[in-house]
Amino acid sequence: MAQEITVPSRDPEWFRSVLPPARVEEFLAAITEAHGLLNRRVVWNVNSTSRGGGVVELLRPLVGYARGAGIDVRWLVLDGTEGFFEVTKRIHNRLHGSTGDDGPLDERARRVYEDVLADNLQSFVDRVRDVDVVIVHDPQPAGLIPALRARGATVIWRCHVGVDEPNEIVRETWRFLLPYVADANAVVFSREAFVWEGLDRNRVAVIPPTIDVFTPKNYDLQPQMIRAVLRVSGLVADGEAPEPVTFERADGTLARIERRAGIVEDEPVHVDDRLVVQVSRWDALKDPVGVIRGFGEHVPLETRAHLAYAGPAVDAVSDDPEGARMLRRSIEERNRLPAEVRRRIHLITLPMDDLDENAIMVNALQRQAHVIAQKSLAEGFGLTVAEAMWKGRPVVASRVGGIQDQVLDGETGILIDDPRDLAAFGRAISELLSDADRAARMGEAARERVRDRFVSVRSLLDYLALMRRLLR
Repeated sequence: MAQEITVPSRDPEWFRSVLPPARVEEFLAAITEAHGLLNRRVVWNVNSTSRGGGVVELLRPLVGYARGAGIDVRWLVLDGTEGFFEVTKRIHNRLHGSTGDDGPLDERARRVYEDVLADNLQSFVDRVRDVDVVIVHDPQPAGLIPALRARGATVIWRCHVGVDEPNEIVRETWRFLLPYVADANAVVFSREAFVWEGLDRNRVAVIPPTIDVFTPKNYDLQPQMIRAVLRVSGLVADGEAPEPVTFERADGTLARIERRAGIVEDEPVHVDDRLVVQVSRWDALKDPVGVIRGFGEHVPLETRAHLAYAGPAVDAVSDDPEGARMLRRSIEERNRLPAEVRRRIHLITLPMDDLDENAIMVNALQRQAHVIAQKSLAEGFGLTVAEAMWKGRPVVASRVGGIQDQVLDGETGILIDDPRDLAAFGRAISELLSDADRAARMGEAARERVRDRFVSVRSLLDYLALMRRLLR
């Protein structure tokens, strides 16, 4: 049965501290309109996990700010089986043009997919009314759409993944999902290039994702706090005994960092070491093996830089069965490198028992970085890019998917035209490590670009505009 996730309310007035007054007033006026439009309606969000990944990073703040604005928004998470998540991971990979585990999307896969959704359906039948709005996120729950429409609900399917140039693998996967998706009142993509062929364009909307700048992952940290978080979580060493660290949670309460990261390394990173960081899942499409090779083979020892690839603890992300395999491959790749190179490469698994604790570790690690990488082979949007840019760090990233909507090449970072070009990746990182002034200018421009385009207010306004169109 699907599980409802409790999200604390967040005060929309907070945006006054980071946005121009005109933008805040536009947002507050939209909230007033939303009260009339959504009166007596519930807006439901449905996805496949409450832990890890960009969809969760997007959902949590949007639900929180909507609830803080007095709108009844709720979040349900599917209960899936191992076989179900194997099929949906296959769908995820194939929507990016990759065969993934090489398994088929045949009738057996469809039965596995539909059987799990049928088991979850009663959770929705008991709760969703004909006046409600349901936003169904990504392929995992897409099979629920026909039943939700039959109940009279207004259903929006939100696809967070896609490719700019679909191949036959992608199109075959579209055909698998179209019987479900075609029933939605509206279909939302992250960028225009991701819109599927054959969809009714009158029902298509484009809404770029955004980040919440007030969460433990993104709020500002002073240098002393950055180092304290990194010390106590075991991410750096500086000869001092780590002392307890207290931080503020997303709901405003205080908490203490209790857990340490798992790290594969020959010797620890020191606080004064130059650091290149990529924060991503252990996912083939994030290319951790390519990141390790590109850094190890093409970032010279003379830069004195270290690479930290940080991903979630692999046993904590229920809808990603590939994580453990990709972590093993990454460790094997690191072990093949010469000792003097290997000692500069650190593979980190961040604890997921407490999501706010995980987030503050990511925040500190990104702020400690001199350069942040996102060398994805494919990407729906890549929220870690906007998070890095908000922290004033230059980004070296692949020119794929939504990354190219965020990074202005040469202004807020450097884009690599071919994500498999390891030499170009290493060369771009080396350039920024060798020119601190240029890196700083890019970082400042990056933060302003996020402020202008990728803060949560933008998504809330876009969703309200879509609901206004559908409900009126």
